[in-house]
Amino acid sequence: MRKDAGLNGDLDRLPQLSWILFLKCYDDLEMRREEDVKLSREKYKPVIPSPYRWRDWASDEDNGATGEDLIKFVNETLLRSLRGLSGSDERLKVAEVFRETYNRMLSGYLLRDVVNLVDNIHFQSKDEIFTLAHLYESMLKEMRDAAGDSGEFYTPRPVVKLIVDRVRLRLGETVLDPACGTGGFLVEAYEHLKPKAKNAKEQEILQTKTLFGVEKKPLPYLLSTMNLLLHGIETPNIRRDNALKNPLNEIGEKDRFDVIVTNPPFGGEEEAGIQLNFPENTRASETALLFMQFIMRSLKRDGRSGVVVPNGFLFGDGVAARIKAQLLRDFNLHTIIRLPNGVFAPYTSIPTNLLFFDRSPATAGFDTAAGLDTPFATNASINSAHRAQGYSTSEIWYYEHVLPEGVKNYTKTRPMQFEEFQPILDWWDNRIENERAWRVRAADVIVTNGGGDVVSVNLDIKNPNRKEDLEHLPPNELAESILAKEKQIAAIMEEIKGLLK
Repeated sequence: MRKDAGLNGDLDRLPQLSWILFLKCYDDLEMRREEDVKLSREKYKPVIPSPYRWRDWASDEDNGATGEDLIKFVNETLLRSLRGLSGSDERLKVAEVFRETYNRMLSGYLLRDVVNLVDNIHFQSKDEIFTLAHLYESMLKEMRDAAGDSGEFYTPRPVVKLIVDRVRLRLGETVLDPACGTGGFLVEAYEHLKPKAKNAKEQEILQTKTLFGVEKKPLPYLLSTMNLLLHGIETPNIRRDNALKNPLNEIGEKDRFDVIVTNPPFGGEEEAGIQLNFPENTRASETALLFMQFIMRSLKRDGRSGVVVPNGFLFGDGVAARIKAQLLRDFNLHTIIRLPNGVFAPYTSIPTNLLFFDRSPATAGFDTAAGLDTPFATNASINSAHRAQGYSTSEIWYYEHVLPEGVKNYTKTRPMQFEEFQPILDWWDNRIENERAWRVRAADVIVTNGGGDVVSVNLDIKNPNRKEDLEHLPPNELAESILAKEKQIAAIMEEIKGLLK
């Protein structure tokens, strides 16, 4: 593929390889279904009809079309016909996958070489599928370093695995990732639940009624569908859509999920039309703020969520403060894992955190349109009347995950390892305060005005057990630290002057 003039780097090669693999994988899947139907003496209607099945145009290595004939067939017949499939849900799913999929290769001879190589992969062999799935994931990971803005598609696997592990998935529950990217959270959830599916009925529930994803962009949508297929999910429930496109107050019980695990996009902006779907006092352009509201609204009672958020969400005021106020009132925000810098390098250096919260069944106000308008009581009264007034969060546990000893930053050659989270796993069910773990009363993070209205909710709580040794910081970092503190002091002084006036 590197020889083809139409492909420029991994961001062209991986989508090209994905749709080719998809067609081979799907044809093998359909052949398995045909064999199963023969045993019951029924007739199988293929999802992809002839002459567009892999076996019809790709599998004849010696006499199959090549050169200009192959390019013409793929561009003018195959892909157009796949985009136009209609009828069953599965046909519509395939049409959706190919809606914005294009052949990027210019040489029909090189394309034939690729097709011949892929034809030798047998998706009916569990060993080959297992190997290819891991190879495919490694290619997705490589995209992180070549992708620029597309790096948002990739969340480090150890972070994904920690979140999925800690939300304690149970078979029969519904799991959603509303910004599923290349499907990492859904694949990890599937791998986590697969050993629990002991019989055919439970396996069908896991395959068809458990995992759901939404992805807005065409490239990650194709990649996530392929990723799930390779891991054994025969009909991925991934929707090509914007999860935020409908008004928030229209999300009812039928639209909710038991578990939501996700790394929503942050730093981006949503268009004005999407912003209008949210209550006026929590309307924002920042995607992270909108997704947090969607996640909160989309959790069932007793539902659980693990979410990646940027540092700015923890200390943000205004709309961010009102969203956090609702989070503390209607949900039990029980754990915040503070990640070190560099986890999402090289495409962002923004510090990130993992939020774990449950939806309390005791708070009914969340279902009303005015859910965010109910003001908090004053700080002094919150602690004594916290539970009585229905506030679900009484205290928040923090755990600071640090870089391994001797490691200054995660890199491509020294990536994060899941084993580094072992101290968190050991601490999780037996929580005690230590040099990395501390807890804070919810009442202590809320600042209100004289009328009891929320002014700020600061979740950006530093580790009180760790002392910064400024003497040993590099001079430039020391200067930056001092300058940042001076700016904070100046901002506070301006606020005090305003209050005095």
